[in-house]
Amino acid sequence: MFEMNDGSVIEATLPANALLHRFVKSGDYTDCFVTRIDGDFTFPTYVEAFYTTPVFKLERFILKWLVSRPSTDDEAQALANGASDKFAAWRMLDRTDNQLLLMDFRGNTCSWLMLARDRQCNNLFFGSAIVRNRKTSSGRRMGRTFRLLLGFHRLYSRILLRAARTNLLKMAQR
Repeated sequence: MFEMNDGSVIEATLPANALLHRFVKSGDYTDCFVTRIDGDFTFPTYVEAFYTTPVFKLERFILKWLVSRPSTDDEAQALANGASDKFAAWRMLDRTDNQLLLMDFRGNTCSWLMLARDRQCNNLFFGSAIVRNRKTSSGRRMGRTFRLLLGFHRLYSRILLRAARTNLLKMAQR
């Protein structure tokens, strides 16, 4: 599927079965990033690893203070294992055995995670949707703030996915 296996994170086309496609169909902004990792990991382990990285813990800290949405590692684990449909500022929109789609409490952004096995490698996917709330005579469009922050968002997405990969490797060594 992908030729890299060096820990790099690349932008990719959404897989055909991605839960994030509902936002492509409605004309919203979507992106997709992927990295590969050897080993035998489960999807819940990937979700837990993603939401418990030091990088994401900083985001969780910010959410706690800015929008009063605190969260814990135990809550991340409950989301990962399907015992909860809420985590920090997100609620679950959809879930399959290998995918999770969350929407923020304001309905502006979605986060999507997917694990797909390819031979002995795992493809770790992370993507986002930015829901275009502003309506114009020519249709819906992304707000100015989101457009201005898009470059940062794309860099941050790569950082998050790389951190999740690193966290998975650490979890495997325990």
